[in-house]
Amino acid sequence: MPKNFLFTSESVSEGHPDKICDQISDTLVDAYIAKDPYSRLAIETFATTNRVIIGGEIRAPQISKADIEDLIRGTVKDIGYEQDGFHWKNLEITNLLHSQSADIAVGVDASGSKDEGAGDQGIMFGYACRETEVLMPAAIYYAHRILHNIMDAVRSGKLRDIGPDAKSQVTLRYENGVPINAETVLVSIQHKEGVTQQQVREAIRPYVEASLPKGWMCAEDKFLVNPTGKFVIGGPDGDAGLTGRKIIVDTYGGSAPHGGGAFSGKDPTKVDRSAAYMARYLAKNVVAAGLATRCTIQISYAIGISKPLSLYVNNHGTGVAGEDLVKIIDELVDLSPRGIRTHLGLNKPIYKRTATYGHFGRAPDFDGGFSWEKTDLAEKLKKLA
Repeated sequence: MPKNFLFTSESVSEGHPDKICDQISDTLVDAYIAKDPYSRLAIETFATTNRVIIGGEIRAPQISKADIEDLIRGTVKDIGYEQDGFHWKNLEITNLLHSQSADIAVGVDASGSKDEGAGDQGIMFGYACRETEVLMPAAIYYAHRILHNIMDAVRSGKLRDIGPDAKSQVTLRYENGVPINAETVLVSIQHKEGVTQQQVREAIRPYVEASLPKGWMCAEDKFLVNPTGKFVIGGPDGDAGLTGRKIIVDTYGGSAPHGGGAFSGKDPTKVDRSAAYMARYLAKNVVAAGLATRCTIQISYAIGISKPLSLYVNNHGTGVAGEDLVKIIDELVDLSPRGIRTHLGLNKPIYKRTATYGHFGRAPDFDGGFSWEKTDLAEKLKKLA
């Protein structure tokens, strides 16, 4: 890894078209899991001008179409969309959900001596590093933080004339492998007609500066706000949205590999989601235990087979050898889909909250949300290492 370099990550707000779709999909996941913790769900959402389409495969208790529509409208309302081109009251909603394939169900279901299998093949990655308190890469952490703080101010009424659709991008300067300041900060944010670019810039400036460590703010000419000058038409009216199109925003901002699978809309038998959470949990605990300063973990699965095909640990030359940690992890954790769900307590309605500002680097919740961010395995890893 080079010692001196620039690195960039981006984030998007809850009003970004793709994130609207992630939130709708995960709102429905929570609703079904609240009825039956073992619901099987693969829910996709598409949003465009005053229209939302949901589709996918489910095996779950029935929720009426009217109730599903209410959940979708409520989600859009909570985000803040009451615009001519996308209004929670005026949405045309098409529901194309249908039953899960029997062929997939046979492979996934436990029967006789056969344990529950993975819901699909795939490779999942987890990552942790010491760049921030939450053991996340710094660029994505601050990109999320900037938008989160701005949108909190919008919801509280402190910031007016700002819309729900926004993106941020943070470029950090590294010296000797350590981030030292922001080289460039870019924010593109929706606003009401008649508000100037300069007005938007000065309105959000205090929240950007407060989101970065003291002394990290970029030079004035590198603070870019709405570079095109105007951003009035936003949300799905300006750009269609789809579930699962912001997977790098959801994870590590490009600082680590990604297996390609999205998270939102999927129940925890889908290893795209649950094994990615477990990989983050393991990587974070390795770093929290002091066994590495950077850790990348890969887990792979085959559809219908319970045990992973491979477990790979790379500490990037910063700690205990990866092959030694593979043996230790195998002793400590059951990496079957059932084992992951049990260890992390994933059969709960805890997913809508993950659909904005990243699935990782968040504080564990009292009800089991973000359980994969706990460091309760660190001491055991330390002793065995």
